[in-house]
Amino acid sequence: MSISEGLLTGLWLWWLHAIYGLALGYAFYRAPWRTVVSNKGLQHLFFGATVLLALMWSMRAGISPGLSIHFLGMTTLTLILGWDLAVLSGSLVLLAMTLIGKESWDGLSANGLCLVIIPALLSHVIHQWVERLFGKNFFIYLFLCAFLGSAIIIAISGLSMSLLLWFDGVYPWNKIEHEYVRYLPLIMFPEALMNGILMTGIMVFYPDWIRTFDAKAYIDEQ
Repeated sequence: MSISEGLLTGLWLWWLHAIYGLALGYAFYRAPWRTVVSNKGLQHLFFGATVLLALMWSMRAGISPGLSIHFLGMTTLTLILGWDLAVLSGSLVLLAMTLIGKESWDGLSANGLCLVIIPALLSHVIHQWVERLFGKNFFIYLFLCAFLGSAIIIAISGLSMSLLLWFDGVYPWNKIEHEYVRYLPLIMFPEALMNGILMTGIMVFYPDWIRTFDAKAYIDEQ
């Protein structure tokens, strides 16, 4: 789901601009710039993941403005790059989508919060919670962080956007429920499957690409 031109107005936009700006600034501050500058592999991974996410977000379906559906992919991005770089990468993609007319300028902050900030932070929290509760285990990391985590995150992302449209009076809840919320369970499994497959392949063949995954701790010590 994404906010189209003219859907949100008034104080909502100013609050959303402020919150998104603060979150984006904090992610920029926390990003490991020394590592990024000195590691060309991480640079290529960052820009490659950004381009792939842009292609994913350009393919969407929907009926009413603001009620479109597309793969999110932020869970895999967060697990690979870390939440800070994932926020920056997702924001670049959102900016690109806005420049080509797929998204609206006045909905940039709302989309940024619901499609980038919330998914990235939730992915980070789920990873931290799983690692603290279950330790470093390959299969638990894959299933809970990548597969189940991505399903939960796209549902929360969609619900957050739905509530925003409802609170602002853009659509009545029965319209949102009829055209979007009832389809969330149908997109949770494909989102989970896509993230699970991507993370499985990367964990097996290119584990060094994943910033939140230490192959020695997760595999060698099992």
